[in-house]
Amino acid sequence: MGKIDIGRVFAALGDPTRRAIVDKLSAAPSSVSRLAEPLDITVTAVAQHLAVLESCGLVKTQKIGRVRTCRIESAGFDALQAWIGEHRTMWERRLDALGDVLDED
Repeated sequence: MGKIDIGRVFAALGDPTRRAIVDKLSAAPSSVSRLAEPLDITVTAVAQHLAVLESCGLVKTQKIGRVRTCRIESAGFDALQAWIGEHRTMWERRLDALGDVLDED
């Protein structure tokens, strides 16, 4: 997988159904049909959500025989963590500078 598009990661996680899938897969790998059951949506709809999650490195699917098994993939989460870290550092510096200015008075 190439460079992760952080915008696509945020867009993927912006959907509540996809967040529910990620939450479920965080506990353990699962088949597509097992993911569909508690969400009360079709297997086709779950497969479409999984395609979005897989395209941005959050989920990995593998077909063995007739069963497609899904698991969490770290690449998208690593990119998200790096983006947050970079922005946190920037904002901490800005807030520290503002604090210095306010302390001068």
